[in-house]
Amino acid sequence: MKTRERGLGLISLILVSAMVVALGAVLVRIVPTVIEYQSIQRAAQRASQGGTVAEVRSLFDKAAAIDDISSIDGRDLEISKQNDRVIVEFAYEREIHLAGPAWLVMRYSGRSK
Repeated sequence: MKTRERGLGLISLILVSAMVVALGAVLVRIVPTVIEYQSIQRAAQRASQGGTVAEVRSLFDKAAAIDDISSIDGRDLEISKQNDRVIVEFAYEREIHLAGPAWLVMRYSGRSK
């Protein structure tokens, strides 16, 4: 009476491991951009406390220097007023080189609350 073996074969194990490693390599490159986005969001929120456009840009640049934000600066902000509140909006792209001609383009945008 023959029993059928169950589980992954060697080739399947190698392929699954390669996919997990490739996914891990991409995640290692994506996570810092997400952390930077969160820092930019907090900096925009703090900058919205300013009264003038110049003050908002200055507050953002100070927060960017503290949080080591390099993707965007105060000149890239869209500043407007809604119901006597300053709204700070931003949008930017980050490109991550994967391999050969392959790039991962991440577009981030947000606004103060």
